[in-house]
Amino acid sequence: MISVAVYNQAGQDTGAKYEFDPAELAGEINKQLLHDAVVMYQANLRQGTSKTKTRSEVAGSSHKLYRQKGTGNARAGNKRTPVRRGGGHAFAKRPKDWSYRLPRKALQIATRMAVLGKFQDNEVTVVDSLTMDQPKTKVMAAVLKALGVEKDSCLLAIDNHDAAVWRSARNIPTLSVSPAADLNALKLLEKRRLVVTTKALDQIRGKVQGG
Repeated sequence: MISVAVYNQAGQDTGAKYEFDPAELAGEINKQLLHDAVVMYQANLRQGTSKTKTRSEVAGSSHKLYRQKGTGNARAGNKRTPVRRGGGHAFAKRPKDWSYRLPRKALQIATRMAVLGKFQDNEVTVVDSLTMDQPKTKVMAAVLKALGVEKDSCLLAIDNHDAAVWRSARNIPTLSVSPAADLNALKLLEKRRLVVTTKALDQIRGKVQGG
């Protein structure tokens, strides 16, 4: 059984405990599956727009620079050949789609494993709720400091999208915000700490999208 203290956004221990069976998330942590999921998400982020020109695409005449024999020079073709400066590439880069998908259930399990790993490594801070009356970066920074996570990269998981919370966090480079339904293994593993509200944690235990 996993039992963690619940704090308020002022950093005070509420005295309550959040307890759950780790089997609700995952039976075990499969590092290979986590690796495969992270590689997939990173591959899907690649733009794949790099492109270089072949010899047929660069500017220049297609005729030989000079005749084959009798000039005293080495024989040469046209100026667009890859061996000449300004010529085309012999094996030019083409735009490529690097994206692919793992099975949906595998991604869901990987997300649950990533959450469980955070709990096992004592990298989770549970708060009872997190609300902002208006977007204020200063207020969000004060919350992180009160919770003792201001020096670490941090993922804030909330139950639903909150524009005030998101706008309060967007100017803090080490912090990212995600609704529980949008969590995935990459988001969880690329940050050192996880700050999660009790409602978001209830959603994670119930069903994590992770896709």
